[in-house]
Amino acid sequence: MFRALRSVGLFLVVLTVFGQANAADWQEGTHYKKLDTPVRTDTDSGIEVAEVFWYGCPHCYNFKPLAESWEAKAPDDVNYVRIPAALGRSWVPHAQAFYALEAMNSLDKVHDALFEALAGQRRPLNDGESLANFVAGHGVDREEFLNNFNGFGVNARMQQAQSKIRGARITGTPTMLVNGKYTVSASMAGSLEAVLAVVDYLVEKERSAAK
Repeated sequence: MFRALRSVGLFLVVLTVFGQANAADWQEGTHYKKLDTPVRTDTDSGIEVAEVFWYGCPHCYNFKPLAESWEAKAPDDVNYVRIPAALGRSWVPHAQAFYALEAMNSLDKVHDALFEALAGQRRPLNDGESLANFVAGHGVDREEFLNNFNGFGVNARMQQAQSKIRGARITGTPTMLVNGKYTVSASMAGSLEAVLAVVDYLVEKERSAAK
């Protein structure tokens, strides 16, 4: 309860501090990067905002309530997606789990719990079997999960996602990828909170360019 109240309060502070930011506040190469070669977005219309994350990342864990609040208030022309990164070998099973659950339409059942277990509690859920046992405790069919986890469909989604991450030259999490053209991280924006203010700016930039 305390964590939730703290997160809400923090987000309100962010809105107060960054809500009046203008174009001069955010500079290419300082607060965000523009890709030399844009990467493909998942949809042909609207503005894609992709959150690149890892379930075991403590910074992603802290960013999660802020990102979810932003997503809930996002304009209708924004397509918000999540891309699980596999930047290290130990990250791969967690990205596979994301896509396996997505294929089963069960991601909503376990997404929060996986963050809590891996980033919050640092539980050793590092292979298909341990992850299957974990998701089964949250109402997900264990065998169906393993079939998807090890299946061709999840492997294909993994390859597509990691190709996109490599194309965007993303090397850490959390990173926001805006419309396949811009990346924003806390190290550039200045803080996890400022990331979303920069994303707001870039969304408006893309919207204006499309007019």
